[in-house]
Amino acid sequence: MPIGEALRLAQDSELDLVEVAPMARPPVAKLMDYGKFKYESAQKAREARRNQALTVIKEMRLRLKIDPHDYETKKGHVERFLRSGDKVKITVMFRGREQSRPEMGYRLLQRLAADVSELGVVESNPKQDGRNMVMVIAPHRNQAATDASRRNAKAEKQAAEDQAPQA
Repeated sequence: MPIGEALRLAQDSELDLVEVAPMARPPVAKLMDYGKFKYESAQKAREARRNQALTVIKEMRLRLKIDPHDYETKKGHVERFLRSGDKVKITVMFRGREQSRPEMGYRLLQRLAADVSELGVVESNPKQDGRNMVMVIAPHRNQAATDASRRNAKAEKQAAEDQAPQA
């Protein structure tokens, strides 16, 4: 259809003539309410951002010579983080002559990974990084999904409670 005729048709129906595919032969145009289209696409983008999972990485730092009770405490914190659906970055710090024994840090990280294996899976294996050895543990996928849905339900309930007194 000629451009002049398409513009007249758009004016008659009080809509906008929007070029959809300019590179096509012939170019493709559409009659639509452009303001409404922009608003709806912004709403879709906002909804997609809201439904996006926010990954939080918590960090737990250990020393090579750690007391058994301190280890259990740190392990409890790691378990709590994994239950809440967060990733955990575990760092073993080496000082002085400890740096010559990286295999001991590796064993400590493997022991911790084995202790929390029912809650999470090792996402990145232990790596030596200067004076530190780092490992990342992520929660199991189904665990993370249930925790995320539980968190969303709690947020919705809180929002409903906040709006109830105002009404």
